[in-house]
Amino acid sequence: MSNTEVPEARGGQGQVLDPETYRDSIGTMEQSGKRRWIFPKKPRGKYTNYRNLVSYLLLIIYFSLPFLKINGNPVLLLNVIDREFFIFGQPFYPQDFFILTLGAIASLIFIIVFTIAFGRIFCGWICPQTIFMEFIFRKIEYLIEGDRNRQMKLDRQEWNTEKIWKRSLKWSVYVVISLVITHFMFMYIVGYSEVIRIVSEGPFAHPTNFIVMILLAAAFYFVFAWFREQVCTLVCPYGRLQGVLIDKETVNVFYDFKRGENRSKWRKGEDRKAAGKGDCIDCYQCVVVCPTGIDIRDGQQLECINCTACIDACDEVMEKVGLPKGLIRYASEKEIEEEIPHRFTARMKVFALILVGLVGFLAYLLTSRGDIEAKFIKPAGSTYFLKDGTITNTYNYTFLNKTNEKKTVSIKVIEPAHGNINYSNSSHIIVDRDKIAKGTISISFPEKEMNLSKQNITIGIFDKDGKMIDSYKTYFEGPFKLQF
Repeated sequence: MSNTEVPEARGGQGQVLDPETYRDSIGTMEQSGKRRWIFPKKPRGKYTNYRNLVSYLLLIIYFSLPFLKINGNPVLLLNVIDREFFIFGQPFYPQDFFILTLGAIASLIFIIVFTIAFGRIFCGWICPQTIFMEFIFRKIEYLIEGDRNRQMKLDRQEWNTEKIWKRSLKWSVYVVISLVITHFMFMYIVGYSEVIRIVSEGPFAHPTNFIVMILLAAAFYFVFAWFREQVCTLVCPYGRLQGVLIDKETVNVFYDFKRGENRSKWRKGEDRKAAGKGDCIDCYQCVVVCPTGIDIRDGQQLECINCTACIDACDEVMEKVGLPKGLIRYASEKEIEEEIPHRFTARMKVFALILVGLVGFLAYLLTSRGDIEAKFIKPAGSTYFLKDGTITNTYNYTFLNKTNEKKTVSIKVIEPAHGNINYSNSSHIIVDRDKIAKGTISISFPEKEMNLSKQNITIGIFDKDGKMIDSYKTYFEGPFKLQF
């Protein structure tokens, strides 16, 4: 078998640890509290190849999305500074915040449903922390310092010429990558053209942006050069949330203890079943490839991110010794204990129904969202004018065009029906795409039509074809009248 160094066993050979003996500690920390640095062996196998494809696809999306547009709008822009939001090319504004909030709630419930059913697959396959760490920074580390054994040897040796130049090269590349990731992250906030402009004009022209950029890049560097897996085990709230959501029917990366125990070293030609031994040959390859330093054979643990490295390592060993693959596999604890297939539980169904309902309501809100949002507000301190039996009120209007095309609109009083509109300019108002148009109008009514000193009216906004696209209720002031 491989001469790869293995960590000291935390339990005795041939037995699964009592949960109380390993769940009260973290795999990346010594008993003294000192950090135990993890040097995972480079994984290889079917699942690793799949994860490579998924990760590279997501990285391509991350680095290309800021440059893509739909109908001239960014595919994704979350400009909280200027309160401009574009999702799939559709503009959203602070007035649409309730839709975005509902979308966030639907996303949270989706994560809950997904976690109840499939555990932390998100962490191992899609999470940005995992993708950046394992498929960018870790691969650079393998390229410069070598695989597990060479990294451990380099870590133990004195600071000689080899160690200095390798570490310096690695850290320098990490700094550059952290800066690149940060710049692209800023593109999702202010847009790629603005980032290019800020960079071209230099740090002295934009000192605040420069300082924020450096601080965020330093945070990226700190996380991926030093903090690493501690993000998943100590900081990430999703890791804590899984303790509440996961049960015995959740699919996770599991070790089949019924088949693997009692574990024992491999002996060629031995009848392991007759000797009372399980299929686990205690090679520790599942441990040395783990990026969070756990032994999956101990059972489900908080540190496990379902990265499948242990599955590939175990399958490779099983194939070499002629034993069936799948000793470590995707399965539920109940499936292994009772040898029954996984099923969709009642709890999963309830959350799934809630999710479907929320997504349906969200789709309704998105499709029923008006093209134009209008407001008519009386200027502060303004009052009515009475002349020749006609009462006139002044209003400031604001039209927000939520579409990707220019709109030409007109205004009419819907109720009461005898109102007359007096425009300060043209009777047809042009509102550019994704823009706000402001102006002033006067509305007049015959005095005999106004029965109250403050009467409700409804103003309609119509497109060039005469179709009403929005309405707004406000009030109209007039002389005080006694009511009998």
